[in-house]
This record gives sequence, C-alpha cells and structure tokens, in this order.
Amino acid sequence: MATLSLARMENQSRGLQSGPFEKRLKIGILGGGQLGRMLIQEALDLDINISVLDPAADAPCAGICHSFVRGSFNDFDTVIAFGQDKDVVTIEIENVNTDALAELEKKGVRVLPTPALLAMVKDKGLQKQFYARHNIPTADFILVENKAGILNSGFGFPMVQKLRTGGYDGRGVQVLRSADDMDRAFDAPSVLEKAVDIAMELSVIVARNAAGQSVTFPVVELVFDPRVNLVDLLVAPARISEETAEKAKDVALSVVEKSGFVGLLAVELFLSNSGQILVNEIAPRPHNSGHHTIEANVTSQYGQHLRAILDLPLGSPDTLKAGAMVNLLGAAGHDGAVRYEGMEKVLAEPGVFVHLYGKSHTKPFRKMGHITILANSPDEALERAMKVKEMVAVKARV
Repeated sequence: MATLSLARMENQSRGLQSGPFEKRLKIGILGGGQLGRMLIQEALDLDINISVLDPAADAPCAGICHSFVRGSFNDFDTVIAFGQDKDVVTIEIENVNTDALAELEKKGVRVLPTPALLAMVKDKGLQKQFYARHNIPTADFILVENKAGILNSGFGFPMVQKLRTGGYDGRGVQVLRSADDMDRAFDAPSVLEKAVDIAMELSVIVARNAAGQSVTFPVVELVFDPRVNLVDLLVAPARISEETAEKAKDVALSVVEKSGFVGLLAVELFLSNSGQILVNEIAPRPHNSGHHTIEANVTSQYGQHLRAILDLPLGSPDTLKAGAMVNLLGAAGHDGAVRYEGMEKVLAEPGVFVHLYGKSHTKPFRKMGHITILANSPDEALERAMKVKEMVAVKARV
C-alpha cells in the first residue's frame, strides 16, 4: 500500500467520535438523485438521520430524507452551512465544491470521500496522471488544452477525447476516428486516449473502511447504449474466466490502496482483446454498475458504502444469485410528464425487481429507474433481461 500523507492518516484515523448505535448519527449527502435515494432506503434500516442538499425541489431524495435543503452543492457558503452540524458528509455526485468540503474537514466534520481525492476524481486529467504515477494500467494518453492542441499533438487517430471536467453519464466523451471527425471535437481542456481494442467493459466495486479492511464485489459486465454512451444493461457476475476476474479485482484494489481511499469506489475497466485489464474511470460513490447488489448480493453497495464511511465492519459481497440489471431510460422523442408502459407484465415475471427513481419528468435517455432480474446463471439472466427490456418503455404522457 502506498504511504498516506500525515494529514490524510490523521483525518482517517480520527474516525467518528461515537458509533452509529451510541447515538443517532447525522449524515449529509451532497446530491439528491437516485443514488442518494437508494442510500437513504438502506440507511433507514439502521435508523440513521439523512439530510440532503440539492438544487432541484423535486429531486428523487426530497420526499424520503429526514431533512431536505434546496441549494447548490457548488456554492461554498451553502455547503458549509449544510454540513457543519453533520457527523459525516458524503456525496452521490462528484461535481461539488471541494474547497467547502475541505473547510468542513478542518472544522472536524468527517468528509468521505476526502476532498483531496474527490478533487482528483473530478478532473480526468489528474485521474490519468495518478494511474501513470502509480503504474496502474490504463490506455495511453496525453493532455491537451483545446481543439487546436489535438491536431498539433501528433497523437494519431483513432482516439477518444474526454473533457477533463464536467462530463457525466456519457456526456463529454467523443470518439475521433480520423481528422474528418474534428468538427465534433471539444474545444476545451481534455484527455486524449489511444483507442483500445475492447473485448468487454467491466466494473469492480470496492469498499474500504478506515481500519484498512477492503472488500471487492464480484466483477460485472457492462453493455453500453452506443447512442449516448450510457450503460444499457449489466450482467453479474461477468462472463469471464476466474483468472481474468482476479486480475480485474487486483487492478481495482491497487487503485483503492494506492490512493488511501475510504468509502465505496467503482472502478470501470476495459478488457482488451489481448487480455489486458485497463482502468477507464473511477467513481467514488455508489454506482450504476452496482444497482443489482440490492437483490443479488449478501450486502448491497449502498449498505457497504454506509459501513465504510461509518467505520463499521464491511459486509459480505458474495453473490446470492446471478443477475442482470436493465436501466430504464426515457424513450427518444419523449419529453414531459412520465408514464411507464408494460410494468404490469414486468411485475408478473418471477425474480424481477423494479426500482423507479421518483422523477416526474422524462426526457430522452434520462435515467428514470432500473430493473434487476435474478436467474440461475449469468447467461439466463441476460436472456431474461433482454425479454424484460422489450416489455417496458418510458414515455411522456400524451
């Protein structure tokens, strides 16, 4: 494990002044989307008080948290006011004010993920430099400041351009196959990556607590919707060899250990056709690639996140049944008050679990919910997921 800075070790070793079962702890979440909503649902079982900060009055968390504050998680003073009376402040979105979080940390509030690590994750350029510095396998890359820098770099096509900041849910990523694609290139600070000959995209979720205990969930296999670069569905466990799965877990653990991370980290990976495992990106929070764990695993990613940030023993990540997860995305061409088609048929299927995120307004490719399908094998789970996917549609009311 890499040596941690003294400040980071002091922060992590300080931990909580009392455990979650000695008093009712107060957790503040920056961001009120579906990830926060599912974290709250888990926290209720431990009688933890949850407050949420989000700019949208109708955010998915608004109706189920103990306290909802409408405001910007990018505004310094708003974040300070929100977090200063909390035992722990955590996130469900990376695009937050890290300076404010650092100030809260100085005031004695436990902030996880740490502001320093969050600042690194928010900038894909800093992420890539971290991987290079610690010999973590990732695609070859360079950093450019603007569109002109792409052609002047001599990097060579094909390449993937990623905005250093601000991208999410597939936005801010562009594949440039030749100079003919330059009209689509971003004119902003970016990472350029050599295109990888991808056999499969994988994800490993790792939890680590302040005591240094680490637990990895089984590797999952991701299938993307090429129209918007969003996860369309996943299969768990991934249909890969045991050797490849162990290699993927080892790479994910190396990211956690070399960063000194505490909390829950999703590590998205490429499996190349030559068998290489390469880190694509990381997310320091519950992740779309772990939704299935609510039903398919002994401990869900949300329960594991709470355990990690509260200094509790980590739970078993073992698979109970193979599963698949289908994202419910708003249909193309539909923008308005939401209606769900086919839910009665879906709910009649055995081993199928529907999660709707409480969003009243749909728009094309917006994440509106997900469906988990349990089965006896990954292949069966995928087959059933494809069937379920055809049953349901997310549309606007006429």
